[in-house]
This record gives sequence, C-alpha cells and structure tokens, in this order.
Amino acid sequence: MDEQRKTSADYQRAFRERMRAAGFVKRDVWIPPLMSEALRTCELALRQGIVPIIPSRRRAGVSDFVWTTDTLLAALIDTDAVREGRYKIERIEGVEPCIGIRLSELEDLPLFMSASGSQLLVGTLLWSMEEVENPAAFNDLILRTHKLMPLSTFGIVRMADGDYYELFGALSASSDLAEILEEIETLGDNAVQAYESFGSYLKHRD
Repeated sequence: MDEQRKTSADYQRAFRERMRAAGFVKRDVWIPPLMSEALRTCELALRQGIVPIIPSRRRAGVSDFVWTTDTLLAALIDTDAVREGRYKIERIEGVEPCIGIRLSELEDLPLFMSASGSQLLVGTLLWSMEEVENPAAFNDLILRTHKLMPLSTFGIVRMADGDYYELFGALSASSDLAEILEEIETLGDNAVQAYESFGSYLKHRD
C-alpha cells in the first residue's frame, strides 16, 4: 500500500505537540499586518527566555522591478531565514517551475511559491477532500469565514491522487522582499490556525 500523503494537518499536529512538550502556551494577538515579521522575531526570542528589542520596519516604496521564479529563489536563499535554518528552500521543476519552502519552526510545513506575470502565489495543501466528513457543509463554512484569515484564501487543487484543499496567498510580483517574507510567515501561521479552527470537520483517523 502506498504511503499516505502527509498533509499540513499532520505537520500542524506534530508542531503543537512539540510546543506543549516544551512547556509553551499559545496566545492570540492582534497586530497590523506589517508588524508580522517583528512579532515573529519577538516570539523566537521569548522562547529562549530573552525579552527582545525589535527594530522598526520601513515599508519600501513602489518599484518597477518584477520578480521571476529564478530571481525570487536567489533572493530567498540569501535571507537570514535561510541562513538561520528557519526556511529550507529548493527549486521544484515542472511545466511551471516553482519554489519549495519548508518552515522548520512548523515541523517542516511545506509551502510552494511561484511567480507568474504580475503576481506571486504562495500556498500549502491542507487536506484531501476525502478526509473531510461533510464536504458540502465544510465548503459553506470556509466561504463564510475565510475573511477571518488575513492575507490567505481557501481553494481546491487537483493532485495526482485526488482533490485537495489548499490555503494560498497572492501579492504583486513587484512586492519588496520584506512583504514576501511576511506573506510566507502569515500563510504558515494561517495553516496552523486552519487546522485548529476546522479540524473537527475531518474524519477521525484510526
């Protein structure tokens, strides 16, 4: 029997168990979207028992530069997130090459990012449709509540072994790198939140 595809739900479950075992507790906070990177830095420091001093961020102005998959891959590889081991980056070949990103702090949760014309897309698989107890009720729920997740949207994507729910975000291909990193962090956080909010709609596994 083929090994069952490991989805975001599995990574999220393992991440929560690891955090609880380490003695951490989860706290929800409300911040401006542009402060997501600063909050992430603060969270990592607090886990080490350090009260951090967070530098202010300056939002870059509009630029005529447009990212391609190759230029974005090179830029991401050169970030502190990769050098510090928080991200693992690779190029994934295909009809439309994309960038594979694994978030080490979320049990190597896999994200996929690509540049297409004037738009950048980043997404992650959540669950297969077969894992959902009542797809019609679930679809109705996420259509009514998806606005509660900033910068991310639910969708359905066809994979080789069936249809999967995905969570994705889109931004301009001329966005500055800080905005792109923010989108990556936000999508990872929202994937965890999606499982915590909608996990009860999944079939129980043996």
